[in-house]
Amino acid sequence: MANRGFKRTDVNEHPIAYQCAGQGPPLVLLHGFTLDSRIWRRQLEDLSDQFMVLAWDAPGAGASSDPPHPFTMADWAHCLAGFLDVMGIERAHILGMSWGGVLAQEFYRLHSTRTGSLILAGTYAGWRGSLPPMTCSERLATCMRAASLPAQEFVPHWIPGLIGATASQNVRDELSAVVSEFHPVGFRLMAQSLHDTDTTDLLPQIRVPTLLLWGDADRRSPLSIAEHLRDRIPASELVVIPNAAHVANMEQPDVFNAYVRRFCSTDT
Repeated sequence: MANRGFKRTDVNEHPIAYQCAGQGPPLVLLHGFTLDSRIWRRQLEDLSDQFMVLAWDAPGAGASSDPPHPFTMADWAHCLAGFLDVMGIERAHILGMSWGGVLAQEFYRLHSTRTGSLILAGTYAGWRGSLPPMTCSERLATCMRAASLPAQEFVPHWIPGLIGATASQNVRDELSAVVSEFHPVGFRLMAQSLHDTDTTDLLPQIRVPTLLLWGDADRRSPLSIAEHLRDRIPASELVVIPNAAHVANMEQPDVFNAYVRRFCSTDT
């Protein structure tokens, strides 16, 4: 598992694609919807000198298969536990961005003993737990409509909400290439799971060190949501990254990685 590269395995009859780099304490990376493990390129490159960095394509994304309908956040969490079993990982740092951050929380709910720490980036307590009911419904309706768009229309529709005005053209191109290969089925299921999830009751029960990483220009998940999470998760720290929006790990990878390294090194 020390070699970098794109690999495949089967988990509970779901073909899963993943990338793995480095040796050391496991650091598991969970992407957002419309995205896949390719968004973690700089984390796989930069953090693998100290950690075993593992980034999967969740069922319904990237080179993994689409899950059946219905498929809930709890189903993804159990699948993630099965994936870690296959990888021989008992306990790990869990880093989730956006939808992946909600999955990280649900994984903690169901598999707390396997969670060494949580890093939640630009995420929510589920849409239901972080957004007004009307906004929650509108987001789901927008996603269901957008899922039918061809890639050449979907990408310009979606990209502006993910990155800030200061993002480089290289980042825009890299992100666009990933988004252009979104799974309509997986996207719908992930949007539905965000709509249906509310982790508010879980937040005060989180007993592992938790780092909240937020871009200062995040419009998908504004800073008020980060502050809500910080105020309710007992052992949490909020760090705001300047000149970054929703995918801060791609826009400001050096800063993002430095905070992840410091946090995970302290907790190891």
